[in-house]
Amino acid sequence: MQANRRHFLRQSIATVAGATTFSGEVFGGHLHSTLRPKEIVVEPAPPTRPKASIRFSVIGLNHGHIYGQVEALLQGGGELVAVYAKEPELLQEFSKRHPSAKVAKTEAEILEDNSIQLVASAAIPVERAPLGIRVMQHGKDFMSDKPGMVTLEQLKEVKRVQKELKRIYSIMYSERLGNPASVKAGELVQAGAIGRVIQTIGLGPHRMRPETRPDWFFDPDKAGGILCDIGSHQSDQFLFYTGSTEAEVTSSQLGNFNNPKYPKFADFGDMNVRSPKGTGYIRIDWFTPDGLDTWGDGRLIILGTEGYIECRKYIDIAGRKGDSHLFLVNQKETIYYDCSKGHLPYGEQLVNDVVNRTETAMSQKHCFLATELALQAQTKAHWLHT
Repeated sequence: MQANRRHFLRQSIATVAGATTFSGEVFGGHLHSTLRPKEIVVEPAPPTRPKASIRFSVIGLNHGHIYGQVEALLQGGGELVAVYAKEPELLQEFSKRHPSAKVAKTEAEILEDNSIQLVASAAIPVERAPLGIRVMQHGKDFMSDKPGMVTLEQLKEVKRVQKELKRIYSIMYSERLGNPASVKAGELVQAGAIGRVIQTIGLGPHRMRPETRPDWFFDPDKAGGILCDIGSHQSDQFLFYTGSTEAEVTSSQLGNFNNPKYPKFADFGDMNVRSPKGTGYIRIDWFTPDGLDTWGDGRLIILGTEGYIECRKYIDIAGRKGDSHLFLVNQKETIYYDCSKGHLPYGEQLVNDVVNRTETAMSQKHCFLATELALQAQTKAHWLHT
């Protein structure tokens, strides 16, 4: 009896071992062994003198993005002339960083200076479109932080004035234009590295810290709302990487999950878009935990017919240090790109566009369409029961 039991156990163990080996071979266990990705450091562009130069000024300092806007213009050949803002404390901080900029006493002082070719602004979002219209009416070009407008009515009026006056109304979608990994992704896509792009997934998590936010931030009538605001970044990327010149929003949602003090404020939103070229999914939220070593783990995934790209723009959690990480997987290999020193051409392109009346930084149609998608998503969104 004992001998039979030992024989049964030996047979069972052998059978299990054989099954384990068999399943590992047949069901793809060997496919999980991957080689270490090839690593490429994107070298900075060789220092060159910008081909063109302009004189520009700043009106409105309500969002910190203004410093990235100014830096892009300075690097691109711009000369900062003057600054105006209604808030003394914001002016004081700006003047510390840019002491050579004259502090204008009024907005009109800048608008009526015929030597100034462009005005940059990060005013309260609801004020940006009216300001941009005034700037264009004074014969100047306009560079806005996103969102460049907060209602479809504002967009319609901006488009009318821009078409009539033939001025540039540029919105700095900085998650693409101000991030070297996003720029490199565009180069790879255009080179055919992953075949034809058929979908983008854009994730835009942010840390909020309500105590640091001004009152207007929580009012969608002034700030535009989460999809209008941050969603415009992602809409811009969908259009750019798929090469779409027309698109529509197929669904969108908003929710307030953790901010009952501000009932009109949405701390979560997502949307789906499509065009004849591809589809896109976008998710935005204000739930970045304090345990993350940056304000948000912004991610972009670009799916192509021959591979895919993932950008970890601001952090590679539990991985490589720094920001601007790009991963490329194609039919032959996996490549990691360190893009942290990569070139950002937007500022120089915009300066050249102002001088040459061209559209190399982005077409005016693209600029407006990205915002239109975000506004449509915000307007038609289903409010989740939270």
